[in-house]
Amino acid sequence: MEKDVQKTLKLIAGEPFAQQESACGNVAAEHSDAELLDAYSRAVISVVDSIGPAVVRISGGYHAREHQPDQMGAGSGVVIAPDGYILTNDHVVHNVRNLSATFADGSQFGASIAGRDPATDLAVIRTPGSNLPYASFGDSNQLRVGQLVIAIGNPFGFQSTVSTGVVSALGRALRSRDGRLIENIIQHTAPLNPGNSGGPLVDSRGRVVGINTAIIYLAQGIGFSIPSSTARWVVSQLLAYGRVRRGFLGIGAHQRPLDRRLARHHQLENEQVVEVFTIDQNGPAAQAGIKVGDLIVAIDEHMVSSVDDVHRFLSEWPIGQPVSITLLRRTDLKRLTIVPTEAGTG
Repeated sequence: MEKDVQKTLKLIAGEPFAQQESACGNVAAEHSDAELLDAYSRAVISVVDSIGPAVVRISGGYHAREHQPDQMGAGSGVVIAPDGYILTNDHVVHNVRNLSATFADGSQFGASIAGRDPATDLAVIRTPGSNLPYASFGDSNQLRVGQLVIAIGNPFGFQSTVSTGVVSALGRALRSRDGRLIENIIQHTAPLNPGNSGGPLVDSRGRVVGINTAIIYLAQGIGFSIPSSTARWVVSQLLAYGRVRRGFLGIGAHQRPLDRRLARHHQLENEQVVEVFTIDQNGPAAQAGIKVGDLIVAIDEHMVSSVDDVHRFLSEWPIGQPVSITLLRRTDLKRLTIVPTEAGTG
């Protein structure tokens, strides 16, 4: 007890032995920090060594304006199969001619588009190469906020640039060029710049968990990536069909509030519904008996509150398979059966 008191008094007085203990503690802390930094560095270096050779610079020409010479565009991509399939953003290759892919070792191959999906801003191109280094997909559904992520790409044409950060948010949503909602977007803090588009976002094990797609100009530390769960599905569709097959109802619609009296009367949980304002007379909706002014409240018993809900459902429902649709026609609740066709062929 007396020794403890003496030790406390010496600590308060700041005697040399206390300083010595503090210094030892600082040395230990610095040593621990150095070990952590080394572990972090080793993880990043390992990832870059493994996946870096599979990241390419995509370039080509596009016609910017009438009577002006072609401009050069550039972005990034990642090889996902040894026979030359490369995943990138749709906006990187849209309207681009004379595509080429340049690898980290300087080799360059011409490329052609294997399939595009503007709705998710993803595209697959192919080079004639074989036995190429390629990356594997990870599971973006397992990501956690705060997790280390690494972005590899070619910002401003600087080949094989690496940046690191953490997952800062999950479940974000962005609009694609065609107006569709891209869901489950990954927000992260790995710095991105023009030219990073289409490059991979990878985890500490070197697995692709996202495809970098957007930045917010004048904002720091905010980048967005399309999750690998979406990319896997899109790639499988593009390689199988050359396009992503989505269901089509043949309606034009918009979101509107649901009258609370109607909601209470029919025991509906919707606060918003989807109002039909145009009908394709040769489409599935017309054949099912849907009319202009109908309010869609559910599809396959799943509540519908927005046009995005309809798009989301149709992206997952098998084309050609009948499905029930619940709607309000004036004050009456009706259930009809509709058979979605493939968008673009109905």
